[in-house]
Amino acid sequence: MARLSDAEISSRLAKLNGWRREGPALTRTYEFGSFRDALFFVNTVAGLAEAANHHPDIDIRWRRVTLTLSTHSEGGLTEKDFELAEAIETHTRRWVG
Repeated sequence: MARLSDAEISSRLAKLNGWRREGPALTRTYEFGSFRDALFFVNTVAGLAEAANHHPDIDIRWRRVTLTLSTHSEGGLTEKDFELAEAIETHTRRWVG
């Protein structure tokens, strides 16, 4: 899968609430009401990642979870990163509004 151009990344990123570009990656931090809710969210993301065969870096800090997406084999952002970010947004609205 080919890396996306800067223009393609900007266009796709404008449609993702709360996500930002950090170098060759997409990132978003979520905050939850409890540690348990944060872990439930992470388990949901794990299921989506397994289904997509594309795995984010996940940092859990009490009630805060930061996800980072990048296609390491391509050295940057590809369609897979945006597809997974969109799936996460669709499937996790009940926790993050």
